[in-house]
Amino acid sequence: MTGFSPGRAGRAAFCAIAGVLSACNVFDTSSPFVDEGGVAPSLPDDSFCSIPQEFIVSGGVGRDGIPALVNPSLVSSDHAEATYVREADRVVGIEADGRFIAVPHNILWWHEIVNFDDFGSPFAVTYCPLTGSSMVFDRASIDGADLGVSGLLFHNNLMMFNRRPDGVGESLFPQMMQGARCGPLDGQPLEPRPAIEMRWRTWKDLHPETLVVSGFQPRGRDYENYPYADYEVVDNPQTLFPHPEFDTRRPPKERVLGIPRENGFGMAFPFIVLESRGDVVVVHDDVQGTRPVVVFWSTRAQAAMAYHPRSGSRDLTFEVLDGGFFDVQTGSRWSIEGRAIAGPLEGAALAPVADAYVAFWFAWATFHPNTDVLSGPLRIS
Repeated sequence: MTGFSPGRAGRAAFCAIAGVLSACNVFDTSSPFVDEGGVAPSLPDDSFCSIPQEFIVSGGVGRDGIPALVNPSLVSSDHAEATYVREADRVVGIEADGRFIAVPHNILWWHEIVNFDDFGSPFAVTYCPLTGSSMVFDRASIDGADLGVSGLLFHNNLMMFNRRPDGVGESLFPQMMQGARCGPLDGQPLEPRPAIEMRWRTWKDLHPETLVVSGFQPRGRDYENYPYADYEVVDNPQTLFPHPEFDTRRPPKERVLGIPRENGFGMAFPFIVLESRGDVVVVHDDVQGTRPVVVFWSTRAQAAMAYHPRSGSRDLTFEVLDGGFFDVQTGSRWSIEGRAIAGPLEGAALAPVADAYVAFWFAWATFHPNTDVLSGPLRIS
């Protein structure tokens, strides 16, 4: 592991290239991210934090300067208001109250949080562009309060807050810690909901009836434009704020599917390693010897998802045959979403590992420093 700091000149150049970034430790009211009435971010009145406050920094925009969406309009995949999403763009796909919903990264680059109230239990789809981390949270544990963007970052990661009418009881929730770490709710977990991140074209193939967040929002942006320049390039070591250490086992911005465990343990499945093994890949593993999991990978979808390999009372083992996922026990065929689509178990579904999520490697390793990682090549030749 090596230390990294971009230095003042490097950071200035990076901020100049991507001037819309929430960067540079300055509350800049001229930033396109800042809406009317944005205020400088701050810790809650009850400022006790169970995380080191020296790693909490202003992201350069105020509270609500990056405006979270609440119950945005949804349209069909072939609607004119969905044309901003390109076939290879990434979406966070969820099933809620019997409906399939796609929240594109294009929306999340600019809003980071999308709250939903009309599909059963209230939930929020969250994405931090700086750490590449996407997670969906049930909001019932915080009395259904909307989640907003605080303008603060912890180790470059989005810090959310629970919006209260009078501000009483508001706390800060580092996204990748999946719970409150500052304020009166410190220690309160957010319950993760299963979601899968993949390319838009594959999600549409799986769910032609899907709804997608409309590209016409009251507080809309240019959703075809990625606002972070070359930040996502796999080998790019630049971060908005210096990271004390980088784990050099993988390229810093490589996406990994991570399965967390306590005390910084976990298992990471790097996308480059999975893709090097084939167009469709199955990996059986147990995370720190505590629970067996199976990971499905699709190169076309650029998607990885972890499941508990069990259907009813039957333990299952999976393999790849004829370009698909099959269980050895019954010969049933399964989709990347863990659904049996043909064979004796047709209609069955594997339970997803709900707390598994996708993030950039540098961020995953920061929040899970004792992680194991699936070994393989550093790039596809």
